Amino acid sequence: MLERHTALIDGLPDDGGPRWLVPVLVAAAAASGVLLLLLAGRPVAAGIFFAVLATIIGVAALIDRRRAATGEAIAALPLALGAPPDLMLVSAALSLTEEAAVVTDSSGRPVSANAAYRHRFREVASPLDLATDEDGREALAAARELAMREGEGSASGIGAGGPPLHVDIRRIGGGTPMLLWHFPRASKPDILQVAAKRIAGVTGERLASAGVLAALVDDRGLLLAANKPFSVRAVRERPRGRPRFSDLVATTEDGHIQLLAEGEQAPVMRAVHVPLDPTREGGAGTLLMFESHEQAGLATSDNVQVLLEMLPLGLALVDRDGRFLTMNKAFRVAAGIVPTEAPSYPGDLVVKEDKAAVADTVRRHVRGPSMSVDLAVRLSSQPKEPVALTVAGLRGIGDAAVLLLLKDNSEEAKLKRQIAQATKMQAVGQLAGGVAHDFNNILTAILGHCDLMLMRHTPGDSDYDDIQQIKSNANRAAGLTRQLLAFSRQQTLRPQVLQLPDVVSEVSHLLKRLLGETVELKVKHGRALGAVRADPGQLEQVIVNLAVNARDAMLDKGGGTLTIQTYSVRAEQVADIGSEILPVADYSAISIADTGSGIPPSVLGKIFEPFFTTKEVGKGTGLGLSTVYGIVKQSGGFIFADSKVGEGTKFVIYLPVHEVSAAESKARAPKAPDEDSELWGTGTILLVEDEPMVRTVAERALTRHGYTVLTATNGEEALELLEGGNDVSLLVSDVVMPLMDGPTMGREARKDRPDLPILFMSGYAEEQLRKSIDIDNVAFLPKPFSVQELAEAVRAVLAEK
Repeated sequence: MLERHTALIDGLPDDGGPRWLVPVLVAAAAASGVLLLLLAGRPVAAGIFFAVLATIIGVAALIDRRRAATGEAIAALPLALGAPPDLMLVSAALSLTEEAAVVTDSSGRPVSANAAYRHRFREVASPLDLATDEDGREALAAARELAMREGEGSASGIGAGGPPLHVDIRRIGGGTPMLLWHFPRASKPDILQVAAKRIAGVTGERLASAGVLAALVDDRGLLLAANKPFSVRAVRERPRGRPRFSDLVATTEDGHIQLLAEGEQAPVMRAVHVPLDPTREGGAGTLLMFESHEQAGLATSDNVQVLLEMLPLGLALVDRDGRFLTMNKAFRVAAGIVPTEAPSYPGDLVVKEDKAAVADTVRRHVRGPSMSVDLAVRLSSQPKEPVALTVAGLRGIGDAAVLLLLKDNSEEAKLKRQIAQATKMQAVGQLAGGVAHDFNNILTAILGHCDLMLMRHTPGDSDYDDIQQIKSNANRAAGLTRQLLAFSRQQTLRPQVLQLPDVVSEVSHLLKRLLGETVELKVKHGRALGAVRADPGQLEQVIVNLAVNARDAMLDKGGGTLTIQTYSVRAEQVADIGSEILPVADYSAISIADTGSGIPPSVLGKIFEPFFTTKEVGKGTGLGLSTVYGIVKQSGGFIFADSKVGEGTKFVIYLPVHEVSAAESKARAPKAPDEDSELWGTGTILLVEDEPMVRTVAERALTRHGYTVLTATNGEEALELLEGGNDVSLLVSDVVMPLMDGPTMGREARKDRPDLPILFMSGYAEEQLRKSIDIDNVAFLPKPFSVQELAEAVRAVLAEK
């Protein structure tokens, strides 16, 4: 096949003869036929015969040219004698992509490249030579070595005189290894390209109408774009490539500019240098604007002011005395300047500690070379957030000697604060969840031993009251632990489908006693509220906590009014609110508003943080609102606070509407087991718990209720007891244990005993553990639990067996 293509490329037919032989033979045959017809006295037949042959010859020539073009196309493929036969297919495949791609040998020498590569890198042969700096060349070389060694490699941020490059390299070929280099297009437009289009487009025309010549120069000093006046006056003939800016202008002794194309009598102009992105390493090009030297007051002229107002960067010009000459709107917004109180000096913009550094930098750039420097300063308008102030020296712009650039990063600072707050809340939540889990084990042991002691003491005994006091304090500690779990969204919820007005009605009687006589309670209910899915007990706790805080806030004013209102919020109303936090959906909302003293703005952003309180020492734990926040978020809802000092505070809770079937809406919450029901039972229970104090309490409690108890300290011991042939009726196990956790042990036990009932105990939330426990038909008992609660749970699981 290769010899056949070579013959076509050399102009030979398939049989090896010269290409001109076929046309000569056809022409000779045609002449002979015409001559014979003429001699036979048939001139019309001779003409027809000649026309037909001419048509055939034309079609043959056309086919021949197409074959020749095909031969040239094949010749363009990088095939040579001895090359791999599949290289032609690789070259054809490269031509199918519109992104630059090239195939090289192992050393980086190009073997085949598509049109996009040749167009994009026409001046560079090897892809290893694309980088314009040493770091880029080292990155490309390292990526090539990685591809040769591992099969794939890549490099990003390669400087090549334009936007940073990204290249993916892959080793190909089964025999002699070769490399495929792929250069994907940039995911976002380059700032130089955008600026070049604007200078050559409408922006350049506006500058031209103001009498300003504009030119865009890249980091290498090459002219990228210019408006029409500059092109006509400085670049009169169309250059072959991009001209160097230094070849178009000349600098006078006093720092002014002249266009070389206009000769020695060229008018003197002033130049303004505006770096497009001073924060980018290496710069991103410079925008130069020229105006006639004869125009007095260039730095404060209307044309320059209009130009500054057009630019999105915050720009200001400072004279040789260090005073402001002019500034654009973006600079005033970024610096927080009020128009009626414009500062005179740059040092007036910053806090006292940064005044000396700003003044010294401006003074050095007034008299020194035309250089720029970045300063991290704190503005007087926002002293908590440092900003970047760029100071650049100017020459040849009349009274202007220094250019100041300031970026408005208020939104960026806001996002940083929000991220820091979210990170802090998440870290505290994780800590609270871990502490609560360990604390629950201790409380389980305390409550269990109290229950066991109460079984041996009657109300008349001397120790009975002391034991009851210990149990009461342990229950208070358990409530504090539940608050920590609520904040960390790890509490055990029992969600039900309910209506918000029903919950408010249930808790309103309690609220009237809590609020006292000085606070008036008003309850309003809206119409057509959708059902929500939440834990009614926890939702009541949310309302009580908010109501108690409202009562305390109104005591300072001698009383007030607490208004609780429920209403429906439709999706279109949520869209009108335009909140970035609240998704567009249907909600049932409850608002709790008071007429108290209000919350200052400096405190409002911290009210949901744990242990943050404005109450006196001993009057608050700082967990009330954090508990509210955790319960609402774990229920899938959102809570917002709005307050005005002296007028009051309003909390609004949005709970998503739960779509339920008719049967589900009629379902009732499960009733608590009857305390007088029989809790005694028989059978063997395998108890697995790594905490000795919890294991001891649970073993004694189950033994007292008639069960035979086998104990194990971890999952391995439990499996050994099961393999020993013990007839186990129920497996009671902790979830988090060393070596082998409860779910893993449960799955192994179910392999031999698929019908074995399992009851898991844990201090973590059931909802959180259900996601990691992929075992069917298991029950869950949250810690801390009492002896009676443990007996009830075991009895309920065995009853379902």
